[in-house]
Amino acid sequence: MINPGGLSRDVPVVLGATAYMIIDVQNYCARPDGNEFKHLSPEERYRTYGYYFDRLRRVALPAMAQVQAACRAAGIEVMYTTIECLTQDGRDMSLDYKISGFHVPKGSWDAEVLEEIAQQGDEIRLPKTSSSVFISTNADYVLRSLGVRHLILAGVMTDQCVESAVRDACDLGYLVTLVTDACAAKSQARHDDSLRAIAGYCRQRTSKDLVAEIAALK
Repeated sequence: MINPGGLSRDVPVVLGATAYMIIDVQNYCARPDGNEFKHLSPEERYRTYGYYFDRLRRVALPAMAQVQAACRAAGIEVMYTTIECLTQDGRDMSLDYKISGFHVPKGSWDAEVLEEIAQQGDEIRLPKTSSSVFISTNADYVLRSLGVRHLILAGVMTDQCVESAVRDACDLGYLVTLVTDACAAKSQARHDDSLRAIAGYCRQRTSKDLVAEIAALK
């Protein structure tokens, strides 16, 4: 029998049981002068990542900030993940990150959350060395300790670390809302393909719709 209880993932977020997690929006990979792009000439950087940085600046970062402000106003937990080693030499990185060359030393400038959406107070940041935050951190333990059942996700890249977090969060029993315009990928096609691929794992809302939903919570 399929879904005998009439369960649905299309459920609004709930005060006291929701967290907003921004994935990997940090100096390393969300600024043109971040270390991920230092090996590229300005011309190569623009040719390969011009769309990505343009979308971040014009669409994704403003959308992230709007949801962030709405969550803070409503008392919803705001959290962050950043690619960051537990060591200076990166010996604790996953094999995948070692192969990919994603080396962000502990405490470095590259590991800091982008200034436009910087942490406030004691908001939680989880350093990770894998695509999915649920693989290389205690994110699940932290979320459950906070009483979280509804998880709002945004960040970069849509088709990589964000998509991995959506899939794993769903399998771990969270009701996931992905903020579609608060994410970015290397191309519009990759972003759109990812949204279609994970449609069965989460509900998808624009920042405008989600901010209105949060504002109406009692």
